[in-house]
Amino acid sequence: MSEKFEIDDILIERGRLEGVEPADSDLNLTDKVIQEYAPEIQFLYHIRDDESEEQQIKTGRLHESRILGIFLKFYLEKKIKSTTREVENEYKKYFKEIARSTTSTYLNMLKKESTLYTERDGRIVHYIFREQPPKGMKPFWFTRIFCIVPAYFQRGYDFSILYVNAEKYMRPYMNKYGDVDKEILIRNFRFITGLIILNIFKNRSSKCIDCQFSKREVYKRLQEKISLAFKDRSDVLPQEISEDLVEKYSEISVFNGTAIENNSMDDIVKEILRCADIYKKDLDFQIMVSSRRTSSRLQHKKALETERRSEPFSF
Repeated sequence: MSEKFEIDDILIERGRLEGVEPADSDLNLTDKVIQEYAPEIQFLYHIRDDESEEQQIKTGRLHESRILGIFLKFYLEKKIKSTTREVENEYKKYFKEIARSTTSTYLNMLKKESTLYTERDGRIVHYIFREQPPKGMKPFWFTRIFCIVPAYFQRGYDFSILYVNAEKYMRPYMNKYGDVDKEILIRNFRFITGLIILNIFKNRSSKCIDCQFSKREVYKRLQEKISLAFKDRSDVLPQEISEDLVEKYSEISVFNGTAIENNSMDDIVKEILRCADIYKKDLDFQIMVSSRRTSSRLQHKKALETERRSEPFSF
């Protein structure tokens, strides 16, 4: 069996185990969207495979990186102050749960290192970034300190809400499109939003390759898989959709993506809706092509899995 197939088997098995019941309703919603939009990666996109955790080495620095990643997610959501309980609850959404005492220990270490500082509100202690996270930094250097998993999964969830509730978000702007077929417009809106979600997780896997704690060969293969799923759904679309719009909304702001603030979702909806309307013919063709490709790939994948399972063991 080739190395690629071995990695595929590892990814799929771990993904099935981790993805049966996502630990949080946010992840559950994203999981359902991926199952509908890109079923060929439903057991793969959420893989979090860290060599340090598996081998029990550098776990202290790993915990610090993940906790700072949680603070980064909060920061991007305009949440400046966080308690130990909030960090603990967020940690177990994305990673193997650790004790509150462990969370508290690493928060205090980050305070001692002057990365965080504290403010008291009666008995409640709030932890705060001493300095704002850098922007425009190269991912290699950024991922030496910050885990980017929470921020990307949150971005995936934000657009999953948009995908699931497309009709609701589109309703205030539908009068502008007159007699246009409403169902086609909703379908196109969801298809573009799904592309953004795929690219969010493609961007995430590309950053995880740079992480000092990760199994790089696993994340490289994961990126290949998600990139293929993205290409299958975008390669005959005009650049304004496949590159300009998708890239802008699928990247987090620290890497020069668009910040999603309270008032910007309306602008995002309007821009996706505009492209869903003016590129109807392109989207019709892309959806037909990608549907055939996905069906063909899933059938081929099942045939390969059946063939590999039927191979005799060698001793």
